[in-house]
Amino acid sequence: MALRHLRRYDESETLNRRALEGREKILGADHPDTLTSVNNLATVLRYQGKHTESATTNWRALEGYEKILGSYHPDTLTSVSNLALTLQYQGKYNESERMYRRALEGRKKILGPNHPKTQSSAKNLATLL
Repeated sequence: MALRHLRRYDESETLNRRALEGREKILGADHPDTLTSVNNLATVLRYQGKHTESATTNWRALEGYEKILGSYHPDTLTSVSNLALTLQYQGKYNESERMYRRALEGRKKILGPNHPKTQSSAKNLATLL
């Protein structure tokens, strides 16, 4: 069964902001669950075409994950990949390529070359190129 979206992005943005605010209050700004909410908000902003705000939000998530989990944690590398996509949408192709390569190399290192996430990173880079 294919996953379908209702495309109610304004409502999704409101709910994601509410979840983020709650997690920041209860867990703190740098908790991994809070950073997941930051990443989720960045994604819905990208869907809405709010690429500048999405990129800023992606950077926040990435910096938090690097600080708390390290550069090679799977959540950090997902954040790197999300940022690469947002940069691609902004037309910042060189920066996007750098991030896609970082995600690919990190995933090869921790997950191996045949892992589905590693293969997805390779596909994303190939698509950009």
